Amino acid sequence: MDVLTLTALSIATAGFLVGVVVGLTGMGGGALMTPALIFLGVGHTASIVTADLTAAAVYKTGGAITHAREGSPNLRLAGWLILGSVPMAFAGPYLVKALTDDPAQLEDTLKLCIGIALLFAASTYALRLYINLKRVRRGGALPDDNPRIRPVPTLLVGMLGGLLVGVTSVGSGSVIMIALLMLYPGLSAVRLVGTDLVQAVPLVLSAALANIAIHGLEWDLVIPLVVGSVPGTLLGSRLAPRVPQSFIRRGIVIVLTMSGVALLFKAGLHPFGEGHETLEAVLVAAIGVAMLVLVPFVWGLLRKRLGLPMFGAPTVAEIESFGSRERRRART
Repeated sequence: MDVLTLTALSIATAGFLVGVVVGLTGMGGGALMTPALIFLGVGHTASIVTADLTAAAVYKTGGAITHAREGSPNLRLAGWLILGSVPMAFAGPYLVKALTDDPAQLEDTLKLCIGIALLFAASTYALRLYINLKRVRRGGALPDDNPRIRPVPTLLVGMLGGLLVGVTSVGSGSVIMIALLMLYPGLSAVRLVGTDLVQAVPLVLSAALANIAIHGLEWDLVIPLVVGSVPGTLLGSRLAPRVPQSFIRRGIVIVLTMSGVALLFKAGLHPFGEGHETLEAVLVAAIGVAMLVLVPFVWGLLRKRLGLPMFGAPTVAEIESFGSRERRRART
């Protein structure tokens, strides 16, 4: 096994950069890492998904232990999520295997699933921001860090998140987080993150084990990925209080959308027909530019619809930190 190679260095660098962003913003690493490695061309898509899940099981465990020590997770809620997510995360890779045993078709199927998952993850961030905006406008939900558990919808959320992660490695943070926010609006931000991290460890581990059993584990991918992502996450966590996260998160949404569309093209969806890769690249770039220009305008219209000025207070940063302010008010 060659560790000190140009490929290993590129994987470690990608892991470090994604780790910094994850540490800064708390946004899901799988949604960033998996497409980054696919576009780097460092291995088959199935191997990349397996390596990313294995690395995530390492660094998510550390985050979950930290939150558990601080007492922030709601363990009953995490338990219901785990009950739904772990079996589906394990079954997901076997479901894909049952659909096809052709390596080329498997590549296209996984890229298609990941592309859809990335677009889904980008939309969940926008939806979470809009939900928080409505909460700010209404004065917020009453803080309730120990809400009455709703077993059936919580179980279904876990099952959907588990299936998504098992197949694509995307969704353990973004999709489950927005569902919890909608089901339990009184849950504070720190409890929300802590609960999600605790349930994510067995979820990611289950998905990793199933993928390893089917596809094997390529240490040439895993080792540099862990070597890069762990210090990157630690550095990002230390820099987080000094960096304006809202701009980075909005940038991530644009990147996820562009990556999702590009992966749909790589999976074989060609809107201009075969052999028009240049036009597809132009379309991806145009989507990025359009989002950069149009999203602030659309956001302003949504604010106006809720009786707020199109721009100004409350800012995106204030809306994102609304859950934390609710918790501080509840303590005083």
